Amino acid sequence: MKRIAFLDYLRVFACFLVMVVHASENYYGVISGAVSDMAGPQSYLMNEADRLWVSLYDGFSRMSVPLFIIISAFLLVPMKEEQTAWQFYRRRFTRILPGFVLFMILYSTLPMLWGQIDWTVARNDLSRLLLNFPSTAGHLWFMYPLISIYLFIPIISPWLRKASAKEEGLFVALFVLSTCIPYLNRWAGEVWGQCFWNEFHVLWYFSGYLGYVIMAHYIKVHLDWNRAKRLAAGSVLMVAGAAITILSFYLQATPGVILETPVLEVGWNMCTINCVMLTAGTFLLFTCIRQDNPPRVVADMSRLSYLVYLMHIMWLGLWVSVFKDTLALPTAAAIPAISVCTFISCFITAKIISYIPGSKWLI
Repeated sequence: MKRIAFLDYLRVFACFLVMVVHASENYYGVISGAVSDMAGPQSYLMNEADRLWVSLYDGFSRMSVPLFIIISAFLLVPMKEEQTAWQFYRRRFTRILPGFVLFMILYSTLPMLWGQIDWTVARNDLSRLLLNFPSTAGHLWFMYPLISIYLFIPIISPWLRKASAKEEGLFVALFVLSTCIPYLNRWAGEVWGQCFWNEFHVLWYFSGYLGYVIMAHYIKVHLDWNRAKRLAAGSVLMVAGAAITILSFYLQATPGVILETPVLEVGWNMCTINCVMLTAGTFLLFTCIRQDNPPRVVADMSRLSYLVYLMHIMWLGLWVSVFKDTLALPTAAAIPAISVCTFISCFITAKIISYIPGSKWLI
């Protein structure tokens, strides 16, 4: 299969943004004594510098997960017509589940070596592996919606092969409308059938990450814009989406006050209208890359990005201790330093692992 160069660049970019998100969370979302390095139910910003730079770095990077969904959909949707659902499931899940299961076990046990957790926590995490991710591996939440998307692809593929641009456009429009509901809930309370016994509002079945899947297919198949139009529209969408996403956090973040994270991060929900704009705009910009093959290092980073994602929290804590605690760099410099060093460390480790026989099951 011929490589699609812009997707390699995009995958590396999205993977790096994940590091930025989790580096930033160490400057607002980690309450003393927390097991994980990632944001918890409550947040606390120390000062105005943290407020500004967390808003900028983390806010801009919130497109990382939707970009991964769009990349997967661009490559996999619709599935091959001659392929059965079971063939599709076997191929996809043998690619992601071995690494996922291994790292679930590693995150449940290895942190005992450096004192992050004790045996009680480890035992509890191990006992719940069939139910959820370990307490030290919050980033693995992404695997569950990804698995859900894979399960759904054979179901929507027949429709996508036959759907017209207008039909798909209607789905995308309803999906975009559904991404306004978090704000409606904030300002107007329960809407469109929501109540304390029913969370399934009228647009429930058009909402969530499935909308990004249909959007990716619509862009791939039906959007016939030339490069200039993609650049223009992509730039406007990315800048507007980034501005709203950044400001949604900045305007609520009051230094020195303990805040409820879900309230503070309402605009960082990846299925909000601003994140859709940010993600769609960035994706359109990357589709303007005209290159047959990416440089070897980019192709390698792209190929190893899954393993980099799985392991990065193990490296992240080390670099947080270096740049935040030991060197005490200003927030503006510390977050990118932590992100870059984590990414490079993970890439080198993944590259070494790639030479081990059987490593394909992790990569």
